[in-house]
This record gives sequence, structure tokens and C-alpha cells, in this order.
Amino acid sequence: MDKMKVPVHIAIIADGNRRWAKERGLPTLEGHRRGAEVVKQLSKKAKALGVKIITFWVFSTENWKRTVEETGYLMNLFDTFVDLERKEAVKEKTRIIHMGRKDRIPEGLRKKIIQAEEETKHFTDYYFVVALDYGGRDEVVRAVQKIHNDGLSMSNLQESDIDNYLDTKDLPQPDPDIIIRTSGESRLSGFMSWQSAYSEYCFSPLMFPDFGPDKLEEAIKEYGERKRRFGK
Repeated sequence: MDKMKVPVHIAIIADGNRRWAKERGLPTLEGHRRGAEVVKQLSKKAKALGVKIITFWVFSTENWKRTVEETGYLMNLFDTFVDLERKEAVKEKTRIIHMGRKDRIPEGLRKKIIQAEEETKHFTDYYFVVALDYGGRDEVVRAVQKIHNDGLSMSNLQESDIDNYLDTKDLPQPDPDIIIRTSGESRLSGFMSWQSAYSEYCFSPLMFPDFGPDKLEEAIKEYGERKRRFGK
């Protein structure tokens, strides 16, 4: 693959875990478990292909509306996943970054996420970003609140000022080159509202558990054939 055409930053809306399980007569929780396995597979594949940043949206600010049983299972799944990913990230010199709110997730998980971010903050070769309790509008609102609290002049506010207050502020390239959404839905649902202005989109009919490494490579190849003008 032509390395010049490999995107620097890929963002994935990991959608369809529940429907995947339902179609197979499996418990909803099994779909989420399978989805977590695919996250790891895609991350490894992206790194092998030369992608520098991969972002996964795994839980939105609206997902709290689901049943207590499902959200509880998901938080436990994330807890286990962070434990494993942190060890792997240190070994592979991968920086872990969390996008979203930390105040509403369970305290134990919150501490593990903070620990993972702290232990990997010096790595710059590869970035693994997880959007957990994340919403694009919520991110912008939080950024504006921080700007106001820090006393920045609103009359002289620049785009770069807002960039510096978003959850992606520590990424070398905050804006995704391509955003992939699985499950056949053709919308972003507010994902990375600010950063996605000039992103390419790829909407796959596959449920996320079926979107394996080969499908990621196909999406990257399709991306390489597109012409990006950025308004020029």
C-alpha cells in the first residue's frame, strides 16, 4: 500500500454490537464483548498499515439511557479492557487518550483511565483514543466553559483557541482524515463535531463485530483514491 495515501488519523464509530447479537440470537452483552475484541484487532491492523492515530467511539453521552444492566456490563467491560490495553500500550509505546466526560463514569474506571493516560503520556509513535461518555456538542460546551473560566477574551477568540480546549488537544493531528461508521447508519450523530469539518466519511453496512481488519484495509484503500481539497 502506498504509504503516502495512508491516513494519519482514523476515527471509528463502533456501532451495531447489540443488533449483531440479536440477529444471532445471542445476549446483547455478547455483542459488546465481541466488539471489544474487534477494537483490539483494528488497532493492531491500523498501526501495522502506518496509521498514527486511531479513535474509537464506544459510549456516547446518550448511552446512559440504556438499561442499568447494560450500562453496568459495559462499564465492567471497559474496566477490564483498560487494564489490558494499558499494559499493552506501555509495551508498544502507544499513548492512550480519553475523549469525553470523566465525572459520570465509575470511580474505579475513572482512576484506571487517568493512570493509563499518565503512564503513556510521553509516547508519540502511536495514539489510541477512546471516546467514552462522549458527545460532540458536550465537548464543545465543556471547551467553552473552560475558555470562560480561564478568562480568555471572547472578542478575540480564534479557532486555535478552541482547538486547545477540546478533548483532542494533545493529538498531533486532532482532525480525522476519515471517519468510519458501521451498522449501515449514514450519520455522525454528533461525533467529533468540531474536528470532522473536512473529514472523509465511510459508512459500512456491516455491524461492528463483523468489521474486521480486512474491511479496515479496504476503507483505507478507498480513502487513498479520494481527492481532498479542503475548500480550495
